[in-house]
Amino acid sequence: MTTVSIVTPCLNAEPFIERTIESVLSQKGDFTLEYIVVDGVSVDGTLDIIKRYDGKLSWVSERDPGQTAAINKGLRMTSGEIVAFLNADDVYKPGAIQRVVEAFDGSTAQWAFGKCDIIDIDGNEIRKSITSYKNYHLRNATRNRLLAENFISQPAVFWRRSIMEQCGVFDEAEHYVMDYEYWLRLWNQFEPIYIDSVLSSFRWYETSKSGSGFGKQFADELRVAKKYAGNNHLAILLHHINYYKIVSSYTVMAWMRKAFPR
Repeated sequence: MTTVSIVTPCLNAEPFIERTIESVLSQKGDFTLEYIVVDGVSVDGTLDIIKRYDGKLSWVSERDPGQTAAINKGLRMTSGEIVAFLNADDVYKPGAIQRVVEAFDGSTAQWAFGKCDIIDIDGNEIRKSITSYKNYHLRNATRNRLLAENFISQPAVFWRRSIMEQCGVFDEAEHYVMDYEYWLRLWNQFEPIYIDSVLSSFRWYETSKSGSGFGKQFADELRVAKKYAGNNHLAILLHHINYYKIVSSYTVMAWMRKAFPR
């Protein structure tokens, strides 16, 4: 039976961590689940919540240089054939891991991605137009398209643990786009498969890393795309256009939220 290993990095994640844990541990199917939570010495109630799940997951709490280092620490602790990481405010959809296992079974693919919707603090779906836009690109994904724009949602990506021997783990110098850098690195060697299912939910809120640092994130994505594009000048031109488009859109949305609060 296939073992699937999930890593959750966390730090002071008390408002959301239990929902994340439950979404992982409630996964059922023809697989064995290994779940590892890597805490950066939280000072809120995060550790109290994690400890309630002793015996159902493994955990460690110690200081680290940041999120990317925590993810790598957890990945090095895994033993499963298929691995992924899920941040402490995101969740898996019911049946997600079983769909992933079925997609990998009988396939030589080394990594896979699926759909991911966007939710708010309370778990309500939001930003449906952004999700639809990403889903269109997922269905038509190529490496060149990914160089032009990052449309892959991290919570819906899984890969075979064995490819880490060839491709390594996440670049700890990257703090906002460690995932995008890794997808491009993987695609240099391996064609992914697309899973036509909603596997996860990404939680967006203004004080989250993505919510408050979107300008830095999208600038870093452009920088990383240039690193992997080589002589593909068209992809970088398109990425420049997409950068200004999305930063402008996010800036307008941020202004609208302040000007017309609920």
